[in-house]
Amino acid sequence: MYFLRVLLLALFCIALAACSPKPEFKNVDITGSAAFGKDFSLLDPEGKTRTLADFKGKVVVMFFGYTQCPDVCPTTLMEMQQVMAMMGAQADKVQVLFVTVDPERDTAAILKQYVPAFDKRFLGLRPADQVALEQVTKDFKIYYKKVPGSSPGAYTIDHMAGSYAFDPEGRLRLYIKHAQGPETLAHDLKELLK
Repeated sequence: MYFLRVLLLALFCIALAACSPKPEFKNVDITGSAAFGKDFSLLDPEGKTRTLADFKGKVVVMFFGYTQCPDVCPTTLMEMQQVMAMMGAQADKVQVLFVTVDPERDTAAILKQYVPAFDKRFLGLRPADQVALEQVTKDFKIYYKKVPGSSPGAYTIDHMAGSYAFDPEGRLRLYIKHAQGPETLAHDLKELLK
């Protein structure tokens, strides 16, 4: 009789799990397939080391760029600003992280001023040195390349334009394509918060 009850309970749990709807993301679902992007160790503008664990319980959107970027970076941050407005009270359960690929020019003071100008909840992070930059970009499969300008300090940086989203448990779930519109992203972040 005990065995029969255990078997029925197991079958009930399987049936219940089968009834749970799988989220329908509009971005690229990389749940379980990403053998990269497990964690990071970066500095916030106050010099405190931050890791993914610091944001547990929140959906984390992570974007790599630089403050002197002429197009992709400000566009992405403005789009995220719109997403946060669309999400209402749920926006407080989302953490946007802007990770610089240009720590040479993006000092802590610049990140502290630039990133929260889009939304006070946004946080700028920077690697401690070139080795840390190479490590985090390798860990997250981020392409970036310095392109010389008319003078040594006038360079630009070609870089990947997409973002990543982690669920509240800290699991990498989505690759977010650039410039899809705030509605698409707000939909996916709400799915991650369910």
